[in-house]
Amino acid sequence: MPDKPAAEMLIDEPLVRTLLASGVVADTSHLSLRKVAEGWDCEIWRLGTELAVRLPRRAMAARLIGNEALVLPRVATTIEAIGVHVPRPVITGGPVANYPWPWSVVRWIAGVVGLEVPRSERGAWAPILAAALGALHVPADPDFPPNPGRGVPLAQRAAIVEQRFDLVRKGGSIHSALLDDAHDAWRAAIAVQPWADPPVWVHGDLHPGNLIAQRDALVGIIDFGDVTGGDPAYDLGVAWLAFDSDGREDFIAATSGRYDDATWVRARGWASAVGLLLIEQSDDNPEYKRLGLEALHEVQRG
Repeated sequence: MPDKPAAEMLIDEPLVRTLLASGVVADTSHLSLRKVAEGWDCEIWRLGTELAVRLPRRAMAARLIGNEALVLPRVATTIEAIGVHVPRPVITGGPVANYPWPWSVVRWIAGVVGLEVPRSERGAWAPILAAALGALHVPADPDFPPNPGRGVPLAQRAAIVEQRFDLVRKGGSIHSALLDDAHDAWRAAIAVQPWADPPVWVHGDLHPGNLIAQRDALVGIIDFGDVTGGDPAYDLGVAWLAFDSDGREDFIAATSGRYDDATWVRARGWASAVGLLLIEQSDDNPEYKRLGLEALHEVQRG
């Protein structure tokens, strides 16, 4: 059974051309245009060689474009100074013709999606990803976009995560010992001290599918639609989502003591929860289902 929500309207080349010709963007009629990605929330159309158009495919995703327009101009400069690009909006457009939601034009970040790079080779990214998160995880502005599921105290998500463990166990496709260890990591994360400092900026969806690489170099972090303020442990779950044991050790070391032990316990718990989510909701996306299973194996390794 497919898990990805159905698109609430057809996005095709004529529609995207109509949006681009609406007066918000300089003439782009001479530039090539092709669809290159479709996620749960948005479609990405590449515009020429330097730009991309990001369009919600359902109403509830419209806020993601607004989140990026609000936050990326504030955090992009410090992240990009490290050499990691982010999709800072060049233009944010509003509803036009038969398209009811905001949309944006962003700079294209050349490279391959991190999921295409073997886990054993991603360790080379550890120092620069740690530096990029150091630049991001600074006190958030008071008007940060709220997000009920990202960067919040883990106890607020306990009920839904417990339900998800029950569902995956009943499915019977995942070894019980693997689920037991993931469940232990989640319970340990709830039990430790919650984040007590002021909220910091949190990417909110950090995994290899939102990392862009060129060979052994990390060059981009994309999809900031879930950006919020809160506990950085949510982002730090990438240590288990992206890396093997060696890469994880290098990543944690590269954070240079910025985060205390309790934060890393919470991060491991978040990695368990996200891995479980990917397993339970990716029946129609084997690549992400595999990522979820790999994440639980990494959590089991410690």
